[in-house]
Amino acid sequence: MRLSNAKALISTIKMQAKEYKKIVVKVGSNVITRADGFPDEDRLAQLVSQLATLMKMGIQVVLVSSGAVASGRSIIKISEKADPVAARQQLAAVGQIKLINTYAKLFEKHKLVCAQVLVTKGDFRDRLHYQNMKGCVNNLLQNSIIPIVNENDVIAVTELMFTDNDELSGLIASMISADALVLLTSVDGLYDGAFGSPDAKLISQVDETQTDFSFITQEKSSFGRGGMVTKSRMASKVARVGITVHVANGKTDDILLQLVKGAKTGTTFVPTKTKSGVKRRLAHAEGFAKGEVMVNNGVLQVLSGSGKAVSLLPVGIVKVTGNFEKNDVIKIVAEDGRFIGIGVAGYGADKAKARMGQSKQPALVHYDYLYLNAE
Repeated sequence: MRLSNAKALISTIKMQAKEYKKIVVKVGSNVITRADGFPDEDRLAQLVSQLATLMKMGIQVVLVSSGAVASGRSIIKISEKADPVAARQQLAAVGQIKLINTYAKLFEKHKLVCAQVLVTKGDFRDRLHYQNMKGCVNNLLQNSIIPIVNENDVIAVTELMFTDNDELSGLIASMISADALVLLTSVDGLYDGAFGSPDAKLISQVDETQTDFSFITQEKSSFGRGGMVTKSRMASKVARVGITVHVANGKTDDILLQLVKGAKTGTTFVPTKTKSGVKRRLAHAEGFAKGEVMVNNGVLQVLSGSGKAVSLLPVGIVKVTGNFEKNDVIKIVAEDGRFIGIGVAGYGADKAKARMGQSKQPALVHYDYLYLNAE
């Protein structure tokens, strides 16, 4: 692209994309990996070029990139008899170096600096780790450095693993209060039937009324762990905390620039309402809960039906499970086991059990730290 044309494009996008000041872009393994398992360097270069254009427009960008394990496969061979966990760790340890070095060289051509941020699910469970991570990412953005986030597959195994990088990107978008999350996949978006079926049509827009995604086939990426079902559920959750989510084909040229210009492409999950940073975090924290409290029907009606700012008091608690401490995330359920919401404990499980059912006791979860499932 000639310099004059590039400047004109940036100017045009600036006029049409005032709403996006900070975005998270997640790119799946199938987008940046060839069928033979080797990284698609042409596609990576095209992606970096788009991100560089967005940065020059003044839009802050965080890239959540899969591809470490796939990159590792292009360098070393693992015996089919090897332990699956050990094999994944080995591939990730080798592949992550190649992946980040490729990104660094490509961004350098645009006179931009990128940084590597490796995280595990445990980092989102621990409040101090979470705050440190948030501070690091925001500091990088303020200094015009592009954070490249990936799960630390070397140490993330079993319960420490994210469902996939879609889940991770949703957590990152909520953490930094992004305006938009873009999920780049190998298909054009969400379809109303089996992908590839002649009757299946692309769904251009999803709002809060769409909660059932059972019609989506369970196909998964050749190199990644995710599928369109988990992608759609996560996107819906992110949209409910005020962040626009786009699911689009990452192999389409200039797809990011098209989306930022407002092009009607892919599937857009329409945001509902903006919530505080704390509640954005809590919206994704169900899997990180260290304890659980069960509340009676009276409290259930107050929490779910009053529409008022209410805190969770011990008087309505009928059961406390787990050994949580102050500032830990806890799950709130009804007597029939239904999930009600998530909150940050104001004190530990021992005090919660001692105060259970008693009136005139301090709130276990203050309203400011309470996220209800219906919100």
